[in-house]
Amino acid sequence: MDLECSRDGLMYEQYRMDSGNTRDMTLIHGYFGSTQGLSDELAKQLWMVLQRSLVTVRRDPTLLVSVVRIIEREEKIDRRILDRKKQTGFVPPGRPKNWKEKMFTILERTVTTRIEGTQADTRESDKMWLVRHLEIIRKYVLDDLIVAKNLMVQCFPPHYEIFKNLLNMYHQALSTRMQDLASEDLEANEIVSLLTWVLNTYTSTEMMRNVELAPEVDVGTLEPLLSPHVVSELLDTYMSTLTSNIIAWLRKALETDKKDWVKETEPEADQDGYYQTTLPAIVFQMFEQNLQVAAQISEDLKTKVLVLCLQQMNSFLSRYKDEAQLYKEEHLRNRQHPHCYVQYMIAIINNCQTFKESIVSLKRKYLKNEAEEGVSPSQPSMDGILDAIAKEGCGGLLEEVFLDLEQHLNELMTKKWLLGSNAVDIICVTVEDYFNDFAKIKKPYKKPRSLPLETRDSRLLSLATRAPFSCTACP
Repeated sequence: MDLECSRDGLMYEQYRMDSGNTRDMTLIHGYFGSTQGLSDELAKQLWMVLQRSLVTVRRDPTLLVSVVRIIEREEKIDRRILDRKKQTGFVPPGRPKNWKEKMFTILERTVTTRIEGTQADTRESDKMWLVRHLEIIRKYVLDDLIVAKNLMVQCFPPHYEIFKNLLNMYHQALSTRMQDLASEDLEANEIVSLLTWVLNTYTSTEMMRNVELAPEVDVGTLEPLLSPHVVSELLDTYMSTLTSNIIAWLRKALETDKKDWVKETEPEADQDGYYQTTLPAIVFQMFEQNLQVAAQISEDLKTKVLVLCLQQMNSFLSRYKDEAQLYKEEHLRNRQHPHCYVQYMIAIINNCQTFKESIVSLKRKYLKNEAEEGVSPSQPSMDGILDAIAKEGCGGLLEEVFLDLEQHLNELMTKKWLLGSNAVDIICVTVEDYFNDFAKIKKPYKKPRSLPLETRDSRLLSLATRAPFSCTACP
């Protein structure tokens, strides 16, 4: 500073005496030539301290104070020289230094580097890379702002508004980083992680609403990290991907369930003894998981996901109906296979009631009011498909009974029967056996039913009705 003052004083006097004498001005400038190099070296040292200011302020705050004092001193010299310029027109070389402005530029660059440098993994090395990245950012930013609020403000003059400026720097750096992440080809779960962090975590007590940042940080004044347009695009991408995933998951779940239908062992039963398969539980567990994830982002997305689930459920039930019908037809072509056809058809019928109850439960849990109810597929539509599946299944079971009884019913009221036949005993045992299975059908499908005449030969039914036998097992 002494060298600069001597140089600037001589040059100013020379300027006053003879402003056009460039030779003497050049001579003075050359004599003090190394002064500018000293100034530049000093600046480098200042910037190095500022780059590590968050560490320095904890270990050696006096060093940071010294840096700020030097910058403030140079700012005062700049102002004095600029004021003199208005009167004389003279400005010494290297002025104004604008070190305060450069200081904030250095701090801003340091903040940006710190945010960008938190990504330690990639998708190839770790599927949870984005979750880790966002958590590290959250921790670093919160810690840095707490240090800035409690320690750094004591090292800077009040008019520097150091905390306010650092807060804006971090917010801008985060916004830029989130936009960069949003522009990548993110997977569905990564979109959820990003939007949850941007829309919820950032403004929560885990970060900007943290009690240690109050009252200096007012979340209401912060601009969104991502623009509504970018958020909308991410949500559209997420919904598109989720639609494809749900379709694939439902298809896979049905294929897995169909493999169970041909097993040699009976299906499992619930706590009340009713046959069932795992299909309804798998489907609605998947729906629940996606709805819980969507609820983390926003209520609006949760409603959209619920509508999507119900829409896909509607389509899925139509496929379920077709597969159940195909299952029945394939059995009728070879009644020896599958071995547990009756039991699995009962399970399919019971699944219909489980699906009904699960749909009602899902809507009650995730739809707040009747207005939201109106945007989802109608319950009667799905109930109608489920009732149709159950009706077809029950009809198929009754048909199964009469196919087994047909030969023995034909013996009734015949010469063979009059001469002595065990047809009635077989009929009673067969009916009782089926009755024991049919007892495992859930209400409302377990109720008295009549077999439509068109599904069986009316002569057989008439014959069976007139047959002179009674059996306690017969309903």
